[in-house]
Amino acid sequence: MSLGHEHHGDAGHHDQYGPRPLPDSLAPPEVISAWRTRLLMVAVAGVVLSIPFLFVSGGRTHLLRAYLLGYMICFGFAGGGLAMLMLQYVSGGKWGLVLRRPLEAMSRTLWLVAAMLVPVLVLMKHLYQWAAYPNAQATAWAFAHGIMSKEQQLTANAKHAMLSPGPAIVQSVFIFAVLLTFMTLLNKWSLQRDADPAAGTQTSFDRWRVKFENLSGIGILIFVILMTDGAILWIKSLDVTWYSSIYGLQFLVGEGYQVLALGILTVILLSRYEPMKTLLRVTEQHDLGKFTFAFVMLNIYLCFAEFLIIWSGNIPDEIPWYLARIHGGWWTICSLDFICHWLIPFCLLLSRDLKRNKKKMIWLTSFMLFARCLDMFWLIEPNFADAAGNLHITNNLGILAYITVPVAVLSAWGAYFLTQLKSRPLMNTNDPHLEEILEPEHAH
Repeated sequence: MSLGHEHHGDAGHHDQYGPRPLPDSLAPPEVISAWRTRLLMVAVAGVVLSIPFLFVSGGRTHLLRAYLLGYMICFGFAGGGLAMLMLQYVSGGKWGLVLRRPLEAMSRTLWLVAAMLVPVLVLMKHLYQWAAYPNAQATAWAFAHGIMSKEQQLTANAKHAMLSPGPAIVQSVFIFAVLLTFMTLLNKWSLQRDADPAAGTQTSFDRWRVKFENLSGIGILIFVILMTDGAILWIKSLDVTWYSSIYGLQFLVGEGYQVLALGILTVILLSRYEPMKTLLRVTEQHDLGKFTFAFVMLNIYLCFAEFLIIWSGNIPDEIPWYLARIHGGWWTICSLDFICHWLIPFCLLLSRDLKRNKKKMIWLTSFMLFARCLDMFWLIEPNFADAAGNLHITNNLGILAYITVPVAVLSAWGAYFLTQLKSRPLMNTNDPHLEEILEPEHAH
C-alpha cells in the first residue's frame, strides 16, 4: 500500500496537500471526565427509579429479567469489542486504527462484566427452568403440578449435563477466564508495541504484526465457540425447548452491530476535540459506515434465514418460539424490532452522504444502540409463561423495569468504559497505518 501523497501545482500548493502533523498530545480530552460524570448520574437515577418495582406486582421478577437484558448488552460491548479488536489485527487496514483504543477500552471492561454476571448466577433459579428444577425428580414434580409441559420435562432432563447450576457456573467461569486471558495479552502488547525501542522501523512493524495476528487468529475461533456456549447458556436456555444451530453466530453478528455503533459514536464525538479531530478523516468514517452496513445486512440475513427455515419446516418442536413472539401485542414489538433494528439502519446506511456526515452518523448510531436493546427485549421477555399479558402496562407496571434497569446498568458500564478509554493515548503510534491517516483527503 502506497504511503505517498499527491502533488498539485507549485510548492505552495504542495504544502496545502502535504501530510498533516501529528498532534502534540495524543492524550484523551478532559471532556471524557464530564461524560463519565453524566453517565454516573444517569445510572444513579436509573437505580432510584427502579426501586419502586420491588413493591409492585411482578416487579421483582421483571427487575431480574431487565437486569439480564442490560447485562447481555454490556457483555456484547465487552466481548464483542474484544472480537472486533482481534478481527482488526487479523485483517489489518487503517479503518481499525482509529477504533483500536475504543475497542481496547471495551475489552478491558470484561472484568466488570464478569462481576456483573454474579447476580444472574446467584438468582438463576428465578430465570431458568433448568436451574429451578435441576434434576429428573424436580422436573417430574414440576410436570405433575402443571409447571412444566411434558416436552419441557423431557428436554430439560436431556440437557442437564450442560444446563444445571453446577455446570452453568463452571462454563461461565471458563468463558471469562479465556476471554480475560486474550484481553490481558492484547492490551499489554499494545502498550509494549508503542514503547518498542525500534518503533517506527519495518522490523518493529512486522514483528508486532505477526505477534498480534498469531494470537488473534486462533482467538477469533475460540471466541466464536465460547460465544455460542454463552449465548445458549444465558439467553437461549430461557426456553429450554428452543433449538437453533445458528443462534451463536446470530448473536456474534449482533455484537458486531452494537460494537461498531458505539465505536463510531465514540470516535465521532471525540473528533470534536484533539487529537481525534486531526486523526479522524472523512475517508475512515466512510469506511466504518460501510463496515457497519455489512453487519446490518449480515444480521438481517441470519435472522431471516433462521425464520424461513423454521417456518418452512413447520415442526411443532420449533415454531412455538416464534408464535410466542408474534401473537397478541408481541406482533407490535416484532414489527418495531424489524423496522428499528434492520430496516431503518439498512436504508439510511445506503446513503454515501450520510456515512460521511458526522451529525447524522451520531443520530444513526445512537438509534442503532436503542434498536439493539429493543431486539434483546424481544429475545428475552417472551420466553416466560406470563409474557403474553405483560405488555398491558395497566395490569403489570413491572414491565417498565425494562426501561429503568437497563438504563442504570448500561450507564454504569459506560462510565467504566470511559474510565478505561481515558487511561491511554487515543492512538497507537507504532503502526504503519498512522502515516496514511495523516495524509490529506483525496476523495471528493
